Amino acid sequence: IKPSENFVMKMYSVPFTQEELEKAFKAFFRGSFEEGWILQRLLKMHEGMKTLTGCWFTSCEQLLQNKELIRYLEESKF
Repeated sequence: IKPSENFVMKMYSVPFTQEELEKAFKAFFRGSFEEGWILQRLLKMHEGMKTLTGCWFTSCEQLLQNKELIRYLEESKF
């Protein structure tokens, strides 16, 4: 994402590594396109989606508990 006068980009740490997230995505997509019984594939997709959703949920939860971010949002009247 390139800088712009229309927005401010801030970065915050997350409780997982890039490698862990990529591994979860690959597992989800691999399970989606494997051959085999549809029920087995659906179960693998479900497990992969649970893992990815857990990552996103944890990230959101951590951001909502970030005092610096909340203060910035309040001060900027977001």
